Amino acid sequence: PKRSASSPPPQGIHQSEVDEEDENVNQLDECSSLYRLMQDCVVRSNRNWKVCQPEVHALRECSEKRKNMQGK
Repeated sequence: PKRSASSPPPQGIHQSEVDEEDENVNQLDECSSLYRLMQDCVVRSNRNWKVCQPEVHALRECSEKRKNMQGK
């Protein structure tokens, strides 16, 4: 019998991927709340990054400060 070339539908996010993302966000320390704000904005704006530039900028500034502090 012939097999269909179509692939099965995506299963969504696996719990291990969610846990891994949470761990990565937690490693951002003081920037994690800014990261979550940016994520929320992106979801609310239907992935319109132009709308979320203030959040992106704040996260970038926080990340740069962390890098500078770690280098000292």
